[in-house]
Formats: sequence, C-alpha cells, structure tokens
Amino acid sequence: MRYSATPLETIARKKFTLDAVRITELIAENEAVGVVLGLPLNMDGSEGPRAQSTRAFARNLAQRIQIPIAFWDERLSTAAVTRMMIDADVRRDKRAEVVDKLAASYILQGALERLRRG
Repeated sequence: MRYSATPLETIARKKFTLDAVRITELIAENEAVGVVLGLPLNMDGSEGPRAQSTRAFARNLAQRIQIPIAFWDERLSTAAVTRMMIDADVRRDKRAEVVDKLAASYILQGALERLRRG
C-alpha cells in the first residue's frame, strides 16, 4: 500500500473552538484515521514555547476527536519546501501563497514514510 500526503487547506489560527471545528470537519470529510501535528522544535532539538503550545493544542483537540494524534519534527520543513520551489523556478509571490500548505504536506509525507518503514 502506498500513502501520499496531499495538502487540503491552511487553517489560519483563530480561536481553539473554531480551529477544532474545522479540523473535525476535515477529518470527517476525508475519513482521516490520524492527525499529524508539526512540532516546532528548536534547532538543538529542545522544546520551546511554540512546541509547548502545540502540545497544549493537541491535548485540547484529543478531547474532541476519536483518532490518534502524532507529532512530527517540523524543523527545516519550510526551508526544504522553499528550496524545492526555488529550484523549480516558482516566483516569490507564488511561493508565499503555498509554502505553509506544502510544508504541511512535507511533514505528513515524512510521517507516513516512517510509518510505512515501521
């Protein structure tokens, strides 16, 4: 079986309740079996305030959904995607439009490949 990460949409963080409602809708619409959250670690691998905020978000989300939530190191994901787009000659304004969505896809693809390998 092959897995492929496909970006759906970028959810601009507003309030937890609104964000959770949209995530729950996306889970139902796409019959998702798990959620992968990018964990914004510091370059030395330690967890700072952003990672702690992500973990708190996951704890709150877990109370609303019935599928597992996993974390994936998101360090350098935006840089990797930006580099790929530059190599593909994508204009700067176009890169800005899609970088978050593609970085999320990059993070998910990494997690799926790790699961596939065991």
